Amino acid sequence: MSEQAYVKGPHQGQPVLRAGLPLEEAGTAMILIHGRGASAYDIMSLGSLLEHPQMAYLAPEAANNAWYPYSFLAPLEQNEPYLSSALQVVAGLVAQAEEAGLPPEKIILVGFSQGACLASEFVARNPRRYGGLIAFSGGVIGPPGSQPRLYPGTVEGMPVFLGCSDVDAHIPLARVEETAVVFEALGAQVNKQIYPNMAHTVIQDEIDQANRMITAVAASA
Repeated sequence: MSEQAYVKGPHQGQPVLRAGLPLEEAGTAMILIHGRGASAYDIMSLGSLLEHPQMAYLAPEAANNAWYPYSFLAPLEQNEPYLSSALQVVAGLVAQAEEAGLPPEKIILVGFSQGACLASEFVARNPRRYGGLIAFSGGVIGPPGSQPRLYPGTVEGMPVFLGCSDVDAHIPLARVEETAVVFEALGAQVNKQIYPNMAHTVIQDEIDQANRMITAVAASA
């Protein structure tokens, strides 16, 4: 599934916060990825707003509260080995959900800020028909001029929600636009929402749109 070979990097062995149903009893799983300087507890508080009674919630925690040290717009090699290690963490949680009996189309990846960038990059590099991708203020990773690059594969109509401000201090609008192009090329159903003058945060409209996706995924056969 993953284009990365197994790595033993800075994020391996870090704790994973769990909530909701155990994976073996859940109908759907949500992997929640926190932003820079935040924690698994912080992103799980966002997960509490994305509540569904049949959901298992998994929130990994980055070493030193950051998935990679430099901007997501830095040259890729500058963020190694942290980026590969972080991608491996996400791959491991997807594998855990599958081993518990959940197909990929019942696994939803959610991230905010640096976590949204990591979630987006993971799905782009490992395209399958997951349940969905919800990227709050983030985009695929790579320096200016490197996107939108062609990632091989398809996500087979998977829903993708991209929500961001038009003046976000951390996430250039151009990268959100490029991320939409990346996922459209992979065959996703992209819902891109750009909010005028919004701060680097998550607002109620984004939560509402995300919850509509979650309800649809949970209800699907």
